[in-house]
Amino acid sequence: MSGIIGKKIGMTSIYDDSGKNIPCTILQAGPCTITQIKTDEKDGYSSFQLGFDEKTKNISKSYQGQFKKSKSKPMKKLYEFKGFESDLKLGDKITVDHFVEGEYVDVTGITKGKGFQGVVKRHGFAGVGDSTHGQHNRLRAPGSIGAGSSPSRVFKGMRMAGQTGNSNVKILNLKVVKVMSEDNILILKGSVPGHNNSYIIVQK
Repeated sequence: MSGIIGKKIGMTSIYDDSGKNIPCTILQAGPCTITQIKTDEKDGYSSFQLGFDEKTKNISKSYQGQFKKSKSKPMKKLYEFKGFESDLKLGDKITVDHFVEGEYVDVTGITKGKGFQGVVKRHGFAGVGDSTHGQHNRLRAPGSIGAGSSPSRVFKGMRMAGQTGNSNVKILNLKVVKVMSEDNILILKGSVPGHNNSYIIVQK
């Protein structure tokens, strides 16, 4: 799947031709530089590695050599894509012109981290709900988590409190509403995982 690396700017809403209000996400998509080309003969598979967002410090020597080979500046975000045209060369630029209004794309991002959360927020538990019979501190408690004598353990996968968010999520089939080539802007219908200014992977 070919695609592009971008950054989430924020959300807005626009009106379509019928006057319907559509919630949209604005992405700064590219321009991305081809920093490495992998082939079946050398690497066992074929793909193009794209780089996005220029980096100015803390660059390892191995990456310095890689960017020097592609004659590009060091990049913060690197990602490999398959399915690009084979006539592209090292150092070529990929822009939002790669996309067409009306087509559908898949978007990958890291969701907002919410820290350590209880079962009500994390899994939608209802809690006790009734504060009678002296239950003054059980309203958002998980309740019983396993049997006592048999099986004498908690089953793996039991829904309990823990780290919430900050996970890699892919949203499928988001419609490309608008492509603004002069500003490297891609507007997609619907929401995209991650906070503003987080990196986003858009795949065709």
